[in-house]
Amino acid sequence: MAIHSPPAAGNAYPFSALFAPFPFVCFTLTLITDILYWRTSHLMWSNFSDWLLFFGLIFGALAVLAGLIDLARPATRALRPRWPASLAFIGILVLAILNSFIHAGDGWTAIVPYGLIASTVTVIAMIACVYLTADQRAADAWRTP
Repeated sequence: MAIHSPPAAGNAYPFSALFAPFPFVCFTLTLITDILYWRTSHLMWSNFSDWLLFFGLIFGALAVLAGLIDLARPATRALRPRWPASLAFIGILVLAILNSFIHAGDGWTAIVPYGLIASTVTVIAMIACVYLTADQRAADAWRTP
């Protein structure tokens, strides 16, 4: 007969942590592809920016939905980010939507200068969001009993 003990509440993994890194990567790469488009004028970089914004927004929406699920799970309530960090993440998604609208234009004016500025502001907002969550706890603190 196997002995089964339920996992400790401290070992629960928040669902939002599965999706939250993707928007940060996609929006940072959007800034890089915008800079490459500005320097080379190659249309491929504009298309990459559009797709990166799209996937960043999709995964950002999934992270918000997963965060709402985490709010309902008693095991992950202690691990959820504070309200300023949550609002900053939603603000980043709003900036990315505006950035996507700017990138929807055709040609050079869709990226330079306004798309490049919007991408830069989005990345700066992401750095601020990371700063808001950095002091909460160490990355592996929830794994220890």
